[in-house]
Amino acid sequence: MFDIKQKVGVLGGGQLGLMLLQAAIDWNLNVKILDAADAPCAAIAPEFVEGSLQDYDAVYQFGQDVEVLTIGIEKVNVEALEALEREGKKVFPQPHVIRLIQDKRLQKQFYRDHGLPTADFVLTENRADVRNYADFLPAFHKLGKDGYDGKGVQRIASTADFDKAFDAPGLLEKAVDFDKELAVIVARNERGEVATFPTVEMVFHPEANLVEYLFAPADISPEIEQKAQELAKKTAQAIGIVGLLAVEMFLTKDGQVLINEVAPRPHNSGHHTIRANFTSQFEQHWRAILDFPLGDTTAYTPAAMVNLLGEEGHTGPAYYEGMEALLATHGVFPFLYGKKITKPFRKMGHITVTDSDLTKLKEKAEWVRGALKVITK
Repeated sequence: MFDIKQKVGVLGGGQLGLMLLQAAIDWNLNVKILDAADAPCAAIAPEFVEGSLQDYDAVYQFGQDVEVLTIGIEKVNVEALEALEREGKKVFPQPHVIRLIQDKRLQKQFYRDHGLPTADFVLTENRADVRNYADFLPAFHKLGKDGYDGKGVQRIASTADFDKAFDAPGLLEKAVDFDKELAVIVARNERGEVATFPTVEMVFHPEANLVEYLFAPADISPEIEQKAQELAKKTAQAIGIVGLLAVEMFLTKDGQVLINEVAPRPHNSGHHTIRANFTSQFEQHWRAILDFPLGDTTAYTPAAMVNLLGEEGHTGPAYYEGMEALLATHGVFPFLYGKKITKPFRKMGHITVTDSDLTKLKEKAEWVRGALKVITK
């Protein structure tokens, strides 16, 4: 039943919380947000609570007067969420899902145990352990916990790179000879209804290991599209998630589709849906966790999304150079995250580009990449 009086709590007031909040306004949802005092949501949330997402007491107390609790980031105190769930609070995604995805070691083992295709890997305990796998190279060493937005990943191309490995529990993942990196966002509600967004193609920044831009739909065959869609659905069903699951994938040169990683929340690979799809990923998240019918994910225009990253050599109060040129361009929609301080490669916003002509879309996206810069003065 649609009840705007029920209070929904969101752990995380960063850019994802901000966009969730904007979608919630359309339905006049009663939303409360927990995060640090300088979070982008602090100034605009109907109710904002200052506190640490990783502190048991802060999360537990925050959840006392809400009916439903959700997240904008995985790095939260799961023990508090488990306690709230035991007391009858609805927590989506469920605490066991968050716990699984917080640890890449558990995540990768889950894929293997459930027959979900993924790159070959071995679990490692420390840097010295990695040295035992010279015959597994080239590979990527990933921290088991606390990796986020490109952090916690090191390429180990040869034995000369062993010193770059993390001296903590992690996994060594065989480098995949891929053709493209894809992503599918899948939604699942309590009644088990499932819906996917069209597959997107991602291009990563070579230094920051962050998505630099993406194209939707991905330039892939119908057969590969079906493979990616089915794999996303199968993964969400296996995990049993209620909410959104972003499934990042590799398309290998021999046509295999392999899971790379997943995120149990709205995701960078779905920001374009605000402007390009009948239902945005943020509205879909609300539909899923509140057990409403899932929305139509059809795209009504091809789109690109360009991440707006802080420029190298600039740390301090943010200044947006080139905004007027973007605002004067048809089919270009900048979205700023309200972060006052810029740092090199910090996500400061994104720009959605739309055009019915795919060639013009790619040309426009390429222009956008250099047209707006986040600097300091």
